[in-house]
Amino acid sequence: MSQLYFRYATMGAGKTVDLIKIAHNYSEQGKVALIFFPAFDTRYGVDKVTSRMGISKPAIPIDENTNIISLVKSVMPDCVLVDEANFLTTQNVMDFCFVVDELNIPVIAYGLKNDFQNNLFEGSQMMLLYADKIEEIKTVCWYCNKKATMVLRMYDGKPVFEGEQFQIGGNESYIPVCRRCWMKAKEGK
Repeated sequence: MSQLYFRYATMGAGKTVDLIKIAHNYSEQGKVALIFFPAFDTRYGVDKVTSRMGISKPAIPIDENTNIISLVKSVMPDCVLVDEANFLTTQNVMDFCFVVDELNIPVIAYGLKNDFQNNLFEGSQMMLLYADKIEEIKTVCWYCNKKATMVLRMYDGKPVFEGEQFQIGGNESYIPVCRRCWMKAKEGK
């Protein structure tokens, strides 16, 4: 029986690399892994997911109007992979639940759990509620080497705690930190 997986981590933990690795493994076996990512993330183009290491795979951009179920039915892949699941809408998550439950296709979704203000993203909240399996991908704090569980948004080298929840960026904008270092930054220490 297929399952819905949510694999979450902070920035810089290798979520996209892991997704690409799984897609590669399916391909090596002659199987099809269909990859989705949020349409507004155009940093590396409009038709692929790309890790910070520079490796990429073709992918399908989705937004709140995308008919995910029709796209999956048209291909009937062996697996569905989702990058940046934190940016999914509630309906997107429900569509992926349908893919798992009714089409019997496993869905593995990767994303952040919480934003730079330590609030859940809509997509992450829905994945935490509906996923059959929830797995943490670990990385270390940028400052103290403890396990990173949060992200700091940076602007001109300084942490910021106000602004829009959705802002695409890499190491220039976000760094992984532990709770203690996040709290110290928030207190201005």
